[in-house]
Amino acid sequence: MNISIRLFFGYFLIVGLAAWFVLNTVNRETEPGIRQATEETLVDTAHVLAEMAALELSADRINRGAFADAVRAAIRRSPQADISGVHKESIDFRIVVTDAGGTVVYDSKQAAVGEDFSQWRDIARVLRGEYGARQTREDPYDPTSAVMHVAAPIFWQGELIGVLSLAKPMASVAPYAERAARRVKESGLLLLVASATIGLFFTAWLSWSIHRLRAYARDVSEGRKSEPPTGGGRQLSELAEALAAMREKLEGKQYVERYVQNLAHEMKSPLTAVIGAAEILEGDPPAADRQRFAESITEQSRRLQAIIDRMLLLARVEQLQSPEGLRRLTASELLQTCLDLCRQALEDRHIACRLQVGDGIQLQGDALLLQQAVLNLLDNAIEFSPEGGQIELSATDDGEDIVFAIRDHGQGAPDYALPQLFDRFYSLPRPATGRKSTGLGLALVREVARLHGGEASFENHPEGGGQAHLRLPRA
Repeated sequence: MNISIRLFFGYFLIVGLAAWFVLNTVNRETEPGIRQATEETLVDTAHVLAEMAALELSADRINRGAFADAVRAAIRRSPQADISGVHKESIDFRIVVTDAGGTVVYDSKQAAVGEDFSQWRDIARVLRGEYGARQTREDPYDPTSAVMHVAAPIFWQGELIGVLSLAKPMASVAPYAERAARRVKESGLLLLVASATIGLFFTAWLSWSIHRLRAYARDVSEGRKSEPPTGGGRQLSELAEALAAMREKLEGKQYVERYVQNLAHEMKSPLTAVIGAAEILEGDPPAADRQRFAESITEQSRRLQAIIDRMLLLARVEQLQSPEGLRRLTASELLQTCLDLCRQALEDRHIACRLQVGDGIQLQGDALLLQQAVLNLLDNAIEFSPEGGQIELSATDDGEDIVFAIRDHGQGAPDYALPQLFDRFYSLPRPATGRKSTGLGLALVREVARLHGGEASFENHPEGGGQAHLRLPRA
């Protein structure tokens, strides 16, 4: 399973369990809390009513006096109260008054007068001088029929003369408990959704950071140019920097070993030719031979110089992670500059060059490196073109990239050589002289293209000759 998914499930499991625990606790405590608050209110009300009933009970007119009249009038009232969305239309309490022996002498519902309530917990405890309260179901099988009873002593001149029990059905407070429970559940669901959203965001962010780091590691392993990713947090940024440092050290070591081997191999032939010519010259050969061997030494020395110069340039380009000196330039400006630099070579071989550039084509890159890449392609086209031939140089915008095309009208490249043309030190004999170049020009073109996020290619044109393409991103 993906590490990001594991982290998300772990995070959501922890948050979900914590939320469930809190919400379950709140939900379980909601109804008892409301019941306790109701009981506390009933206690105050029962004691107030007990004081009001004391005079009537002592005068033995509790059923026909002012207290009974006031209770009947209150029961007939319709409060029409809207309490936080719960509509209350009637008075739903019940008042029972007993004498000092627990016998009912007053019942607001006129249902239990004369009955012995001395065994009911609320009244029995008050008669013993304790706090008395109970909760009893009117229907033993219906939990919603529970009624809360709170009793208060009735004193007259310091003597306990009776007990007042105030009852309130819990069904009247059930809507508040249900609403509270519903709101808790809604808040819990909202909390879980918010937690999941936050978890998904951070998981996506972490996954994106790890994906970038993984892509960077793959680019490094495959030898592609890539910048170490940043923005994934301090630890991931430090890991990316450590990978970049490790890459530089490993590549530096391998690079030196590879280049020393390649350079030694490529310099062996011209050095052998120089040494051989020098040994012959030491024997004082005829003037014509001296001239020929001196020219060979000069030619091989220039080849050595070209190899060294191009190796140094290629080494610098290969070590870059991104182009230096980025600037916006036009395709027409780049190609015209390259043509001006190659003007003498074109005139020496009487080669015409036809330039076609679309209007307003722009790209962004290192002008010097791009110029070197186009010059190398132009040099190849000139050397492989027949005397008096023509080169076609163009730049087009295909909607995604800028494509530079350089076509000559020579013999093209052999099919076996096409896959190797851009390899370092691979070169084909020039038609005019039969000599090979350093084999570094096209390798440099490929590296410059990769450095700019593009690619270089070569193919034989269907109508003859060869055609090189340099594809670069648009500005």
